[in-house]
Amino acid sequence: QVQLVESGGGLVQAGGSLRLSCAASGRTFSTYNMGWFRQAPGKEREFVATISLNGRIYYADSVKGRFTISRDNAKNTVYLQMNSLKPEDTAVYYCAAGTALGRTTPKDYGYWGQGTQVTVSS
Repeated sequence: QVQLVESGGGLVQAGGSLRLSCAASGRTFSTYNMGWFRQAPGKEREFVATISLNGRIYYADSVKGRFTISRDNAKNTVYLQMNSLKPEDTAVYYCAAGTALGRTTPKDYGYWGQGTQVTVSS
């Protein structure tokens, strides 16, 4: 069992930056793939980035070059550094943990945080 808590969301102007954090507890953090997803009103949950238990990283095309995912196993925390934010990035951002071979769909993750709101104004 894993509990995930996101933080770091907020309101930022276009072109600005935010860093999201996801703190994990309950089980050994280093044994899970970690991912970030986002969901805007009226849209389905969208893959953003993932970092595997061995550090392999993959980004959605929409955020590649702007967002950076990282993990600190000693702190049981995964991060999402978001730069050059656009209004289209506005969404609730969710942290997820899983052990499946797949890493880019919500069904690949069994544990989810409650989400943190990111709003980017134009």
